[in-house]
Amino acid sequence: MSSPRRATPARTLADQLRGWPDERLVALLRARPDLATPAPQDSSQLASRAATRSSIHRALDGLDRLELSVLDALVVAGQTTRERLLRSVHADPARAGAALDHLLDLALAWEAPGGVRALTGVADAMRGAPGPTSGLRPSSPEPPEPEEVAALVGELSPAALALLRHVDAHGGEGTTGAARRTVSPAEAASPAEELISRRLLVPRDGTTVVLPGEVGLVLRGGRTTTEPVDDVPPLATATRDPGLVARSAAGAAFDVVRRVELLLDQWGVHPPGVLRSGGLAVRDLKAVARDLHVDEAGAALVVEVALASGLVAEGTEPDGSPAWLPTDEFDVWSGRPMSERWARLVGGWLSSSRVPSMVGGRDPAGKAWNALAPELSSGLAEEARRLALRVWADTAEGEVLAAGTGTSSLVRRVEWLRPRRPTVFTDLVTAALDEAAVLGVGGAGGLPPSGRLVAAGDLPGAAAAIDPHLPRLVDHVLLQADLTAVAPGPLETEVARRLHLLADVESRGGATVYRFSAGSLRRGFDAGWSALEVRDFLGSVSQTPVPQPLEFLVDDVARTFGSVRVGHAEAFLRADDEAALAALVHDPRARTLGLRLLAPTVAIATSPLDVLLPRLRELGAAPVVEAADGTVRVSRPDLQRARSRRGRRPAGAVEARQAAQVQAVATAIRAGDRAESSRPPTTATTTPSGALAALREAIESGSTVVIGYVDNHGATGERVVDPQRLDGGRLAAFDHRSDDVREFAVHRITGVRRA
Repeated sequence: MSSPRRATPARTLADQLRGWPDERLVALLRARPDLATPAPQDSSQLASRAATRSSIHRALDGLDRLELSVLDALVVAGQTTRERLLRSVHADPARAGAALDHLLDLALAWEAPGGVRALTGVADAMRGAPGPTSGLRPSSPEPPEPEEVAALVGELSPAALALLRHVDAHGGEGTTGAARRTVSPAEAASPAEELISRRLLVPRDGTTVVLPGEVGLVLRGGRTTTEPVDDVPPLATATRDPGLVARSAAGAAFDVVRRVELLLDQWGVHPPGVLRSGGLAVRDLKAVARDLHVDEAGAALVVEVALASGLVAEGTEPDGSPAWLPTDEFDVWSGRPMSERWARLVGGWLSSSRVPSMVGGRDPAGKAWNALAPELSSGLAEEARRLALRVWADTAEGEVLAAGTGTSSLVRRVEWLRPRRPTVFTDLVTAALDEAAVLGVGGAGGLPPSGRLVAAGDLPGAAAAIDPHLPRLVDHVLLQADLTAVAPGPLETEVARRLHLLADVESRGGATVYRFSAGSLRRGFDAGWSALEVRDFLGSVSQTPVPQPLEFLVDDVARTFGSVRVGHAEAFLRADDEAALAALVHDPRARTLGLRLLAPTVAIATSPLDVLLPRLRELGAAPVVEAADGTVRVSRPDLQRARSRRGRRPAGAVEARQAAQVQAVATAIRAGDRAESSRPPTTATTTPSGALAALREAIESGSTVVIGYVDNHGATGERVVDPQRLDGGRLAAFDHRSDDVREFAVHRITGVRRA
């Protein structure tokens, strides 16, 4: 439903904003949030802020091709009626009319007494910008009639007409070259001079000439473009079973949750260090890829999503060195249902400015991008993800993106929706589609109901929708005589963690295969397990009896575990097996440890204990630490955590707070309007923000004002001026005293009042 329109055209944009209902004002502040920060004092300041260059550029960046074309036609027309404007746009009148209503709601155009007109500054913002603008320039203050322009075009020679069409097709600007800038039609000696003499090309700066808007309209048959601007690129789709799409997405969702869980379990015990420049070292990323059985791009996505979700942060190890650690929120997250954990990851990814697809690439200086590096972000990433999902959600139920052509067709649709965005934006959209498939937002080329809810911003609803399709967890495995365990489905979290400690993943798929080895079992003993605890665990989770070969392996590892005991000497070694200790001391691979026998069962080492233990394990020994009283000390590694990032709020809390802030700003603007209406009309505006608002209002209305101005000598006087342009801290205005256009420094203006 369109917003209510003002019955009587306003004299200025500020007057029009004062007449808007509260609902329409709130909608404007939501669509252009930069206008609400800081809160304007009244509608005059709101109109002034809406006309600033930066705010206009932000608003233009959010327009699609049709809306930009309608605004371009309005810039060319200058000020015109709604019907005449829509006739000049090569599009369906109903769609063009809806686009115009949107521009009016965004305050990029307003309904003046003489018709609809573009906001001051829009023409400059659109000139030379990428996008579907026609290249036309605003018409002159008194533009000639189309019949007059057509007659002038009819007088041209074929070469001059071809040149004119060439300029029109290449942005509406050209250079004069050797052509004279002041010449009559009778004296024109070249095609360029023919055009300049008839004012079909107008000199601007230096040797530049521009194509007037009314000339371009005639060349295009009364329209601003030769091609329709409302043809939305179609999506290339194929048909696929919705159930398959939902199951594929759920499988990917389960995988990413489990991988994040395994990653942070590992980092909680053995955290990777933080590079001096920030980020994760390449070797650590490769280790993540190896442990999670993914490629490096997949590993980068997992760690970046964990960071964006607040589950990883930079902390410090006990020795004070910086490291990447799970946050305390990870422990809470681990206890949530699978669907809620997935929604937390997707929410972090969707609202993050991080760009995982850049990992492994190089910056302009040739330096490689590291995962978790602070500079690995883009202000366009969140918009690209949300827009990609919104366009993807336009596919009907049972339709998916076609293989090979579907992604490119979606990118073309995005380019139509955001033509002013740079080329990197389409790269971010392509990456967003790939990441969405890995995260389980999409599956098999389509969006399941859960993915459509993610696109709509309903994460709790998405979690509820995906939950029935997630794999059901099992709490048992099938132990086999070849020292493997087969999990017939995804294991419960605690079972998976404990089994991952005792065995290595050999293959994944519908059933995960784990393999037991002496090295994997030693991990359990190193963590403090006893042989009895290992047997009890295996017996409790296995649906089959524990095979005898596995029992023998557990007993064998338990028998050799701790046969070599290490203490501080720098370190000493003591063993009951003299031959084993002698072989270890004389092993060539142990030469760097500085081992030396003191007795048949005792040796010392020059290497510290924290170096000696892992090196002995690499040599095949299973050492344990011996306390001063001769007992074995098995220390379980402490779980390390980083402090959670402050300021994280539940889903929906940020949106609710923003809505409340916008409502409060709208209320403050209305209060300021009431206060302004109670002041005498001759009161001069003296505050800097009020002066800017008054000057922009005068530009919009074309009125005359009196400004207080401090000249170069420090003397204060008054000038009667007609403001024309306000940009870069300079006011260009027609000065009635000097009868010429002059520039005034805004910071020297002490007050503004109506003449």
